[in-house]
Amino acid sequence: MPEISGDHDLILAVKLTKIYELGQQQVQALRDVSLTIKRNEFVAIMGPSGSGKSTLMNILGCLDTPTSGDYFLNGQLVSTLSEDELAYIRNKEIGFVFQVFNLLPRANAFRNVELPMIYAGASREEREEKARRALEMVDMKDRMHHLPAELSGGERQRAAIARALVNNPSILLADEPTGNLDTRTGEEILKLFHKIHDGGNTIIMVTHDHEVANHAQKIIHIRDGQIEKEEKIGSW
Repeated sequence: MPEISGDHDLILAVKLTKIYELGQQQVQALRDVSLTIKRNEFVAIMGPSGSGKSTLMNILGCLDTPTSGDYFLNGQLVSTLSEDELAYIRNKEIGFVFQVFNLLPRANAFRNVELPMIYAGASREEREEKARRALEMVDMKDRMHHLPAELSGGERQRAAIARALVNNPSILLADEPTGNLDTRTGEEILKLFHKIHDGGNTIIMVTHDHEVANHAQKIIHIRDGQIEKEEKIGSW
């Protein structure tokens, strides 16, 4: 699988529809959603609970597939990729950050961060070097040998972000990354996102919070499974 590069849009979604079968009932989570995201763009996807924003994020992250419509990632039609190619993209090209951190409770921050590289088959020497570098990037150098229970909420999220960045992905997908944090800690995490964006990453962040969304270059507003509007942020 080639590295993400080139001049075309990084992400192109064309009329994505997602229908979930819940027993006898059908729930339409997305309805004909079309969007583009450029390389090194910082985008927020915003909407109320149940609007379809997390479903859209899962499709963009190759964690789920649309019922209909086409999704192109780096010019490739995702539906034509093999399971091995999709696994490569999820592990190497996309970093995931979740609201609940998803850290292994019995592993310290360092071991949590090196986990994606174990799946990738990296050597112990490479894992340790990259994990240390990723933790230093998020200002966790002095806390890397602490268990999640010994870390504050902000430190746990920093460790989760380091884990997402350890394989040098092109895209960072963040689902409500400040949702479990107090306002001050949330601001620190958003400053870190700006630092990551300045380093060349494309960031796609799902949120229901206007103040959080305003940190992005562009906000995609979604409601009832449809894009309501796209908004450029004037400070960019």
